[in-house]
Amino acid sequence: MAFAITEINRDPSLLPNVRAMLQIMRRFGWTWAGLLFIDDAYGHDAAQIFQSELAQSGLGCLSYAEVLPWDSDPAELRRIVSVMKKSTARVVVVFVYGIRLFKLMDEWVDAGGRVCTGQEDLATAETTLLDVSELRATYCVYMAVYALAHALHDMLQCVPGRGPFTGHSCATLQTIQPWQIVYYLDKVNSTTSFGDQVSFDENGDALPVCDIMNWVWLPDGGTKVHTVGVFKKSASGDEELILDEERIFWNFETNKPLRSVCSESCSPGTRVTRRKGEPVCCFDCIACSEGEISNETDSMECTSCPEDFWSSPQRDHCVPKSVEFLSYYEGLGISLTTVSLLGTLICAIVMGIFIYYRDTPMVRANNSELSFQLLLSLKLCFLCSLLFIGRPRLWTCQLRHAIFGISFVLCVSCILVKTMVVLAVFKASKPGGADILKFFGAVHQRGTVVALTSIQAVICTAWLVSASPTPHKNIQYQSDKIIYECEVGSTIGFAVLLGYIGLLALLSFVLAFMARNLPDNFNEAKFITFSMLIFCAVWIAFIPAYISSPGKYADAVEVFAILASSFGLLVALFGPKCYIMLLKPERNTKKSIMGRGATKT
Repeated sequence: MAFAITEINRDPSLLPNVRAMLQIMRRFGWTWAGLLFIDDAYGHDAAQIFQSELAQSGLGCLSYAEVLPWDSDPAELRRIVSVMKKSTARVVVVFVYGIRLFKLMDEWVDAGGRVCTGQEDLATAETTLLDVSELRATYCVYMAVYALAHALHDMLQCVPGRGPFTGHSCATLQTIQPWQIVYYLDKVNSTTSFGDQVSFDENGDALPVCDIMNWVWLPDGGTKVHTVGVFKKSASGDEELILDEERIFWNFETNKPLRSVCSESCSPGTRVTRRKGEPVCCFDCIACSEGEISNETDSMECTSCPEDFWSSPQRDHCVPKSVEFLSYYEGLGISLTTVSLLGTLICAIVMGIFIYYRDTPMVRANNSELSFQLLLSLKLCFLCSLLFIGRPRLWTCQLRHAIFGISFVLCVSCILVKTMVVLAVFKASKPGGADILKFFGAVHQRGTVVALTSIQAVICTAWLVSASPTPHKNIQYQSDKIIYECEVGSTIGFAVLLGYIGLLALLSFVLAFMARNLPDNFNEAKFITFSMLIFCAVWIAFIPAYISSPGKYADAVEVFAILASSFGLLVALFGPKCYIMLLKPERNTKKSIMGRGATKT
C-alpha cells in the first residue's frame, strides 16, 4: 500500500505537495514518520519545506531524513533500507521521481521487507507511477490552453469605451500585449469537464490541485492506482483535503489505517516527560503524584487539587477528601459509647445498693458521704468520655478536658480525703491522738474536697480564657484525609491539668500505702492502694500512646484511659463492699469489720 500526491498545477514553491502530505498525516494521526528525498533541487527544497512546515504545525516529528542518491548506489540504498528497518516509524514521506523509488523498493524486497506478498518482480511491475512518459504534463498543458482560451474569450467580449485599459479601451488580437493577456488570465475562474477548477491567486499563480492516489500491489505482480481524494486551494486561500476513506486499500490484515507514533498519547492521569536528546514526539508518560491530576490527553503538567480535595485513583479528577473523626456510628465509637454508658449504669446500681444498705456497718464505717460523692464523680468520669466521641465542635472541645479534669480531681480528692480519714482514725486510737479527729469532721472533709476541686476549676478557667481548645482540620498528617480534631490550645494548660490530677493521685497512693497494714479486718487503705496503682499505671501508659496515635485514635486512647481508670477505681473501691453486702451479709457487722468475733468462712 502506498499514497502518492500528484500535483496538477505545478507550484514552484512545492508548498501544496507538502501541505497535502501534512493534511493526510493529520487525518490519520501519524505523528512519527521517515523522510526520503531525491538528491536534487526538487528533493532538497521539498524536504526543507516539509520539515519547516512540520515543525511549525506541531503535527509530528521525523525519525530520520535520508537522501536518495541519483546513481542508485546499492551500498547506499542498503544503508537507507537498514535505517528504515531499525526505525519505529511506519510511515515514510517520499519526495522523489517514480523511477528512483523503484530502485529503493527493489532493495527493500531484497532485504526481506514486505511490499505486498514478497514474491513480486519489481523489474516487470507495471504502474503509472513508474511511467516516465509524463502524461500528466499533457493535462497541465490542456489546462493552460483552457485558461488562455477563457482569457481570450473574455477579452473579445470587451465593448470599446468600456474596456479596462487606458481611456476605457479594449485589447485587440492585432495589437494585443502580453500584460493585457495576463490581466484577463487573472480573472479566469472556471471548471474543466473533469471537474478541476482553473483560476489564479493574488500573485498570479495557478491555484494548486493535488490528486491523492492509492497505490496497490496486486497478487499477480501488477499494480493498481486509483484516485482516493484531492487537495486544493480556493481563491479565498482556504485549503481543503477531500479524502474518500472507503476507497483506500490498506495492505494489512485488518484493512485499517496503521498507527505511526513514537510514543502513545499520555492518557488523563499522567503527564508528558520528554526524553532527553530525542524528538518532542518521543516521550514517557509519568503518573501524576498523589494529590495531583490531569484531565486531558498529553498534559504537560499535573494540577494540584484544592485543599479539601484529593486525586481519584485514576488521577484524572479531584474528589472530596474523606473525613475522619471518632464517630458514634462506627464500630470503635459504638463500643466506647456502650462501655461508657455501662460504667454509668453500674455506678447507679452501686449507688442504689449503698442507699439500700446505708444503715449497715459496712456503709457507715466507710464514710458514706464520701462514698456517695465518689460514686457521683465516677459517673461524671464515665459520662465525660462521650464528649470525646463525635465530630469536634467548639463547645465540645472546650468542655471535654475541663469536665474531664474537674471530674477526676473530684474523684481523686474524695479518695485522698478517705485515706486521710483512715490514717486519722488509727492515729486517734493511740494515746494522745484524740484531738486529731477534730480536723477531719464532715465539714472539714467537704471543705477539703471542694478546695482541691476548686484549684482544678481555676486551672481549667485560666486555660479556657488564655488559649481555649478549638476544632481543627488536620490535613497534614494524612494527605488524602481531613482529620477533625481538637487543638488543645495551650500545651502547658493541658500539662498542668494532667499534672495536678497526677499529683493528687500520687499523694493518695503514698498515704494509702502507708496505711495498708493498719489493724482492721476491712482496711480500706489496701483497696485504695490497689486502685491508685491501677489509676497511675493507666495514665502513665496513656501519655506515650496518646502522642503516637494518629487522628481519631488519639481520642480513642484518651477515652480508653478514662474508662479504664474509672472502672479500676469503681471495681477496686466498691467491688469488695458490694460483694460482702450482697453475698456475705454475715460479714456486714460491726464485730466483723472491727476484727472482733469474725467468723471464718
